[in-house]
Amino acid sequence: MKFINRNTIKLDKEANDLDEFVFDFINILKKHTDYVIVSGYVAILLGRSRTTEDIDIFIHEFSKDAFNKFYNELLKNDYWCLNSEDVNEIFDYLSEGLPVRFALINTTIPNFEIKVAKKILDKESFKDRLTVITKLGKIYISSLERQIAFKRYYLKSDKDIEDAKHIEELFKDDIDIRKIDKYKQLLSKSQ
Repeated sequence: MKFINRNTIKLDKEANDLDEFVFDFINILKKHTDYVIVSGYVAILLGRSRTTEDIDIFIHEFSKDAFNKFYNELLKNDYWCLNSEDVNEIFDYLSEGLPVRFALINTTIPNFEIKVAKKILDKESFKDRLTVITKLGKIYISSLERQIAFKRYYLKSDKDIEDAKHIEELFKDDIDIRKIDKYKQLLSKSQ
């Protein structure tokens, strides 16, 4: 695992079932809107050994037509929405800034929690996102500094602190401490 340039990490780890699950979903999502994965799965993708119930994803706003196409493709690929079966209601949730969850049919965990990036901090996660190249393809994650600040100074659970420590240790020579401090200050203002 290493940076191959400022914005790209190359992973050599073997893909597991969770990685395959994530990439299958992302391969559908990216046809319809832009995205960035945030929170726990980032640490897992980067080698932290732990479980997760959901994969958190920020997306850009959909038009109603684009969302309908996305939703129909999910249904064809055996996904369902945990929030509702009504496509208009699901679209309204997203439009209001509420998250919606998708999982494979007959399951609830793991699931994808998708939320339209409406807050400034959420929107900015697209600007400094990283590309991670894996054996399954490429995927977009939030910056390491943003991850560390969010986990360490906003969420603050034991699991989140351990996620932050994992990322800090892996990339100790590549992390910009000033950016972490900047995000820490921005997060404190948003609370």
